[in-house]
Amino acid sequence: MLINEVRKQVRAELESPAERRHLGTGWVSGVTALIASVAGLCFVLCLRYPSILTVPQIRSLYAHPAFRLGLHFLLIGAFAMAIVSLVLRTNKILGFSAITITLLATILGGSRVHSQSGELTGGAFLGLDWFVMNVIFTGFLFVPIERLFARYPDQLLFRVEWREDLFYYLVSSLFVQVLTFMSMAPALAIASHTSWTTFRHWIGSQPAIVQLIEIMFFTDLVQYWVHRAFHRVPFLWGFHAVHHSAKAMDWMASARMHFLEIIALRSLTVIPMMILGFTDIALHAYILIVYIHSALLHANVRWEFNRIGKFLATPRFHHWHHGVEKEAIDVNFAIHFPLFDRLFGTYYLPREKWPEGYGIEGHPVPVSYWAQMWYPFRRKKS
Repeated sequence: MLINEVRKQVRAELESPAERRHLGTGWVSGVTALIASVAGLCFVLCLRYPSILTVPQIRSLYAHPAFRLGLHFLLIGAFAMAIVSLVLRTNKILGFSAITITLLATILGGSRVHSQSGELTGGAFLGLDWFVMNVIFTGFLFVPIERLFARYPDQLLFRVEWREDLFYYLVSSLFVQVLTFMSMAPALAIASHTSWTTFRHWIGSQPAIVQLIEIMFFTDLVQYWVHRAFHRVPFLWGFHAVHHSAKAMDWMASARMHFLEIIALRSLTVIPMMILGFTDIALHAYILIVYIHSALLHANVRWEFNRIGKFLATPRFHHWHHGVEKEAIDVNFAIHFPLFDRLFGTYYLPREKWPEGYGIEGHPVPVSYWAQMWYPFRRKKS
């Protein structure tokens, strides 16, 4: 099949060795063009079918003229960078692929595309726009940091199993509505059956920074024990093993998590957030912080953070949680505060030392996304 052959060639080009990726080879311009063209096509589809492919909370952005202007320049930039790649690179697959995708986005309407969905409703949707924004924001934030301050400089951007982790981003973003509904259901049920009006008013009257620290404390306390249970209970470990199957650590590895584990973990950790009466500004600030912090903990950075690491979880602290060494088994469960690991005897952080490798000994978890989804139900019990 032609499409399958093109896919293989594109993947081979993205995973090119270092000597074929330096400036002047057309690799950077080709990758940039491909990413921009795919993002542009996704946004055109979102504008064309907003009721199906967009998150309601983001739809107001699309009515602003600046969004369509930005999309217009995004598609022009993708085309221009593709031309540069075609001129500089011997293998033309990245440039031709980017031009093809850009032309397809243009044929579908480009920045002037008209909505085909009619009146927007509050029904079911897929968060395609959330996926694009998610990857672009996190990628723009962490790719330069990981290139400049890498713990493992030889680790490629498109390293081993990058496609699987990107697909995890896609699935969790597309089904953000389902994940949010199922994750919030227990907390909302508790909140609806409790009348702590005075207490909640007192919590919400505190300074926002105090509320933020309290949210971090209570969610991490719950998360610590849920996380620890996923390690110690054999059936639950089958789900969490998927997250630990990553053999390389970077910002994309943070997305690797079994769909059912996401629901279980979030549905329990959000309970204190939602029932104690914290204000929206404190909740939104926490969501942004945990979003960036969780990616940072997995990032390929060499920063030690020795001083702040006494109080907050750092990349080295969490890398040891993913280490393949025996010393790294069942340690460092906290996501925010190492205090919990110190209190409950699971703290491990040798001075100025990082793990030699990552993953699970013997690497029993299969590689593909769908095989990993079935792994908890098919794995052999040890």
